[in-house]
This record gives sequence, structure tokens and C-alpha cells, in this order.
Amino acid sequence: MFIYTYACHEDEAALCGLELEALFGQPADGGVIRTPHAVSASRSPFIKRRIEVMKKADRLDELLLQLPAIELGDQTFKVLFTQGDEAFDYDERRQLERAAGAAIRGKADMRKAERLFGLTKLQGSWFFGLLEENSAVWLNHKSKPQNYSTALPTRAARAIVNLAAGRSPGQLRLIDPCCGMGTVLIEALSMGIQIEGMDLNPLAVKGARVNLAHFGYPNVVKLGDMRLLEGLYDAAILDMPYNLCSVLPENEQFDMLESVKKWAKRAVIVTTEPIGQQLKQAGWRITKSVTLSKASFTRYISVVE
Repeated sequence: MFIYTYACHEDEAALCGLELEALFGQPADGGVIRTPHAVSASRSPFIKRRIEVMKKADRLDELLLQLPAIELGDQTFKVLFTQGDEAFDYDERRQLERAAGAAIRGKADMRKAERLFGLTKLQGSWFFGLLEENSAVWLNHKSKPQNYSTALPTRAARAIVNLAAGRSPGQLRLIDPCCGMGTVLIEALSMGIQIEGMDLNPLAVKGARVNLAHFGYPNVVKLGDMRLLEGLYDAAILDMPYNLCSVLPENEQFDMLESVKKWAKRAVIVTTEPIGQQLKQAGWRITKSVTLSKASFTRYISVVE
């Protein structure tokens, strides 16, 4: 069993909930998820920590009696208390960490511990296990050599990739057929997800390749028109082209949406206006949809099949 903690800004709450449901198959509520599913803490931009449960007890003293059985060998350790569904103040959290640490047979190291353990209280029970913190790798991707002012934020891009790929991407083939400067590609590749990129704009293709190389990822981008694409993909991520001065003509929108239907089993479509009717006309069924707003700018994110 695993326990995950997560957090998000209120503007991202809908996207966060949808992404976590895609990863764990259950609604996210209250900042904590208890699940049998193993997902890296770094997969989601919203997950904070993951505890792989090793010990459980109804009372803290019962749990502490189980901790001496943990074998560390020569490894150092550190215990971090993680808030569950019951609030503890700073002093209480430190006291709990010290109590758990004192029960473990081994050498504690508060700075460079070789093994991290997590302690939490959830639904009236106490849990202890291996702790993994989110590495927040996407933060490094915010500073790209090449960028669009209207590009997806890296956090949103990472969450959208997870909407498309689900919990176990395995050998899934994903494509971003309007990849721009490669924001979605970089997030997918950083998670080990197989993805290809395409764009009709030679400058975008060049910029995407520069960005991929900058972060040490292979060139997965080609120049081309998505409407002429052949093959079959498990999922597509389509951030519909737009700029601040004009809107893509409706007939071009329809051609793009219809073409994706030919070579992708499902898709995540990102637009700057609602296009439910166009999606329906192109043969897509919306299974989930959320909005992502920042100031006066709103993106409409639709998961379609």
C-alpha cells in the first residue's frame, strides 16, 4: 500500500484532480491518497511525497514497537513526519519524528541520510514506511533556450502528459503533432514516456530540437503537416495553435481534430475556447474536461476518445 500527499494552487485544482484520478483511478480529495498503486512521486507536479507502507498500527505506541525489526545494515536513516488527515503543529511533528527515530536500530543522519522513512496518521491509524520525495524535475525545464510566450506552463504540460499516458505508460506511443518548442515532449521524455513531435513551422521544429538537446533528450521532432500523418498512436496531445491576435478558423480546427481521429485512439485536446461541438462533429467523445485559468487567460482541456 502507498500513501501520497499532494497540493496545488486553487487555479490548478481541477487539473490536479483529473490528473491524480488518471494516475490512481480514484477521486483526489483532502490532500492525501491511499492506494495500492505504485507511481513515482516525481510523476505528478502536484504530488509532494510517497510513503510505501511497511508498518501499520492503530496506536502510535504499537507502531513504535514494530520499528526495531527494520533492518538497515550500515545505512543511515532519517524519519520525516508527513501530515495525513489530522493536523499536528511543528513541535508535535518533530517529537513524532524523534520518537520513531529512537525506536529504529541504526544511525540517524539529518543531512544526508541514505534511507528516508515517512510517518503519518490517516483515518485514525498510524503508518510508517519508505519515503520518496518529489524531485520537481519540471522546475528545471522552465528555463528553455527557446520559448513561446503562450506555451503551456511546464506543470500543466506534465499533468497533461499524465492524462494522456495514464498510470502505466509502458510501451505506449504518444505524439504531440503541434509540438511548438517541445514543452510537452520534454515533460514526457523526462518521465520515460515514448513520444514523438511534429510541427508545420520550421522555426518551431528548430526551437524544439534546441530545447531537447539542451536538456539532454534525443531529437524526436520532425517537420510536417499532422493532417498528412500516417501510422497509429495510443494517444495524442494536441495544443491547438493560436496567438493573441487571431483565432484558428473553424474549418482548420475541424480538419485537425478529424485528422487526429484517424491515427490516435484517444487524445487530450487543449484550446483557448470551448469546442465541444467541433469535437463531436469530428467523431470524438469527451470523457473528462477541465479549465485552467491564469489571470484572464483560460485553457480548455478535454480528454477525448
